[in-house]
Amino acid sequence: MREYKIETIVHIFGMAELNEQDRQLVEAARQATKGSYAPYSKFCVGAAVRLLDGTIVTGANQENAAFPSGLCAERTALFAAGAQYPDQPVTALAIAARKGRRFLSKPISPCGACRQVISGVEERFGSPIRILLYGTDGILVSEGISPLLPLRFEGEDMHP
Repeated sequence: MREYKIETIVHIFGMAELNEQDRQLVEAARQATKGSYAPYSKFCVGAAVRLLDGTIVTGANQENAAFPSGLCAERTALFAAGAQYPDQPVTALAIAARKGRRFLSKPISPCGACRQVISGVEERFGSPIRILLYGTDGILVSEGISPLLPLRFEGEDMHP
């Protein structure tokens, strides 16, 4: 037997410690929670992506009575960006969540499906996406999806 050790490094910042671009993106994600349709969970998530040209595209979670038919905020934003700006790489993604009117103190992390989509977008454009996970107690920042999804499935895995 062999052992494979995986280490993850992320950084935690206060809002004032972020650069202006990151603060704008986090605020866009916070505002995007207003577009959430969450009548069942009351868990409102907003996401904002920054494209290479500086454009910001937002998305929010959308629930459905048939739960698998809903969609997370992260994928809503990433798919909208891909559809509207297919040639623009995504450079950063911010995610914020609130329950009722209160934003969560602890940052939330993307679900597995969203992590895989983020990985695919990185692979598509050949560059990592800066990920900012907002919480009122601090913003967790990951330089790319690898720290959040270290053993990810990639397109090259289909071509041994």
